[in-house]
Amino acid sequence: MELEQIIFKIITYSGNAKSSFMEAIQHAKKGEIDKLKNSIESGEEDLKLAHKEQTKLIQNEADGGKVETSLLLIHAQDHLMNAITIKDLAMEIVELYKKITE
Repeated sequence: MELEQIIFKIITYSGNAKSSFMEAIQHAKKGEIDKLKNSIESGEEDLKLAHKEQTKLIQNEADGGKVETSLLLIHAQDHLMNAITIKDLAMEIVELYKKITE
């Protein structure tokens, strides 16, 4: 698979995951537990897909292949790291909303 295709998949999946986790916060705010769970599951699935694409690049390099570092690759990594951070924060915020409504 071409490097650019992998990069764009990482960006797409990471962006989708981030959006799902942000959506989960909004559902938590409204007390919409079922929708909240669906958003988290969707975000986690997209995050897994992004990791899978990232792993392809890591495995290629570990096998002696050359992965060309580019601004686009750095951008993709930034998206993935942000999605992971948003997930962690979203999970904490969701728990806070749950405690507030108990």
